[in-house]
Amino acid sequence: MKVILFGATGRVGQGVLRECLLDLEVDFVLSIVRATPGQRRDKLRELVRTDFFHFADIEKELAGFDVCFFCLGVTSSGKSEEEYRRVTYDVTMAVGETLANLNQGMTFIYVSGTGTDSSERGRVMWARVKGKTENALLRLPFKDAYMFRLGVIQPLHGITSKTRSYRIFYSLTAPVLPLLKAMLPNYVTTTEQVGRAMLKVARTGYPKRVLENKDINSL
Repeated sequence: MKVILFGATGRVGQGVLRECLLDLEVDFVLSIVRATPGQRRDKLRELVRTDFFHFADIEKELAGFDVCFFCLGVTSSGKSEEEYRRVTYDVTMAVGETLANLNQGMTFIYVSGTGTDSSERGRVMWARVKGKTENALLRLPFKDAYMFRLGVIQPLHGITSKTRSYRIFYSLTAPVLPLLKAMLPNYVTTTEQVGRAMLKVARTGYPKRVLENKDINSL
């Protein structure tokens, strides 16, 4: 299996990349990043890029892949709806439309969030934008597309977030997260489980196009 990964330096992306590199059925990973973390693995290639809105210049390098794990995202905190939509919707659709044209046999897996608003009309800004993004991705001509609506994610294996508020949150809650996960499995997952669930869905599919935490943990 050949994988394209967006967002490998983020908390979720780090976990997905780790599981891809450990998986014997993954032959090659192309990681599209803004700045390279400098990992050196035989089956990993990092492509550093500043323009995430246009990909015509590298189309040849984006063809021939089986799956895209799209883990790129930003917090909505402190952003206007227009600013948040530009990164969350516009970037995602620029990637999705490009890859759908180049790899119609591809499975596209998108990191979304618990509480996403599929109606696109609710009061919560980030949920509306995520819902618009999910709906647009599901209309693209991929072989399959799946939305992973993640809730609280316990980082494992030394993984950290680039977002300061998330780092503080997970630092404060680290002692109780395993207990919360045991008590609330429908709302808490781990970076390891997310990565493994994505790989399984890429290989075998899933009956639902939108997966919540309980689906991810069951996988």
